[in-house]
Amino acid sequence: MTDLVFTRNSGWIPRVVREDGELRLMIAAGADANHDPRTFTFPIGQAHLAVIQDDLARHLLLWSAVLPLCEDAGTRGVLDENAAVALLDPILLGAPADVDALFGRIRWEKGRLIAHGADIALLERGQVCAAMRTATPEADQKRAQEYYADRRRAERGSVLGPLDAALLRYTGQYVHGSTIPKRLPDAVDPALLPEVLSVITTAEQACAGMRIGLDPRRGKRATDKRDWDRMAAAVETAVRRDHPGLADDAVRTVSFLMCSEAAGRSRNTPVEDEDEAADLGAGARKTALTFTDDKGGERKWLRDGSRTASAAFWEFVTDRYAGDNEVFTIEDEVMGEGIQLHLYADSVARITTARQGEAGSEPEYLVEYGLVDGIGGYRKLLSAFVGGGCAALEPYGPWMSDVADFESARRRRDAR
Repeated sequence: MTDLVFTRNSGWIPRVVREDGELRLMIAAGADANHDPRTFTFPIGQAHLAVIQDDLARHLLLWSAVLPLCEDAGTRGVLDENAAVALLDPILLGAPADVDALFGRIRWEKGRLIAHGADIALLERGQVCAAMRTATPEADQKRAQEYYADRRRAERGSVLGPLDAALLRYTGQYVHGSTIPKRLPDAVDPALLPEVLSVITTAEQACAGMRIGLDPRRGKRATDKRDWDRMAAAVETAVRRDHPGLADDAVRTVSFLMCSEAAGRSRNTPVEDEDEAADLGAGARKTALTFTDDKGGERKWLRDGSRTASAAFWEFVTDRYAGDNEVFTIEDEVMGEGIQLHLYADSVARITTARQGEAGSEPEYLVEYGLVDGIGGYRKLLSAFVGGGCAALEPYGPWMSDVADFESARRRRDAR
């Protein structure tokens, strides 16, 4: 039978229980193989209970020293009770100088103490007892997370200034750089907010008019990496120019914010709306098209007002694209022309009928090759073709009918 003897009713701070008449300290730490929390106990004496009840600092210090022993137990091992008991007298009953010396020799969980308000500078100097004068029973986990984030930055030689830190807090990326950035002005010291907003304004002006389109080759909501890289480069160049003192982490978080917002706008814009102007603005000559791929897939499109050709085609690509299915064709059978997109190589072929087949003979086709600037270039080509056929693709050249010349041009581009 287990009876509760003492608890601070605050988070995960260890509690004292009585099991079969024996006082024991109960600690929740780690998890088992099923990811359920593990609980450990070990015996304590009456004198230890008195200190735990009256001295929050010593209670927390003991906790931080026992946690590594709990971690050693892993998912199914047992706590080394002898090692845990050996910590009781030195930590709870020892002189402050002796406690400081002990913590210089043993493993302990620094983040737990930082979360409970310990003075970080004193902890770093090994003055653990003095550091715990500011301890609180309530935990601020974000404080510990920021401490470890700063440690990771220091290990790679990055030190944040006040404005750098404010920008990372504004985007919500101070602790985790991979977190999707947001705009959090309330997280910034009001005195620094005007400077933060000045940097953000510089970034907004640098990428004004730029967009990050969707890339159907990578899924329905995936964005174009080239567009992302272009916008990030534009923002970072402008921010470094106008605010030269910023750390790399701060510059990157601002560009990440701009790119994430642009990508979000693309993901939330219906494909029909995205392609409407491009398809219809050029004259909309095409009324029927056939889409095919290298795996025998085929889809017909008719201009009936329900969907644009571009939207229908990119949906076809999204549904059919795979590592072994990367060539897609758009054909106007009536006009005898089409374009073939080589999505693996950023290139395209435009195909026109040079001579109609007669008396059972096959028609002759003129095939010309061109280079494409990523998925954005493909979108422009498709829209031009929908609006004006192969003739409308002329400005997107040069077009090469000689395969050797084309391959040479592609190698030169890829080398750059």
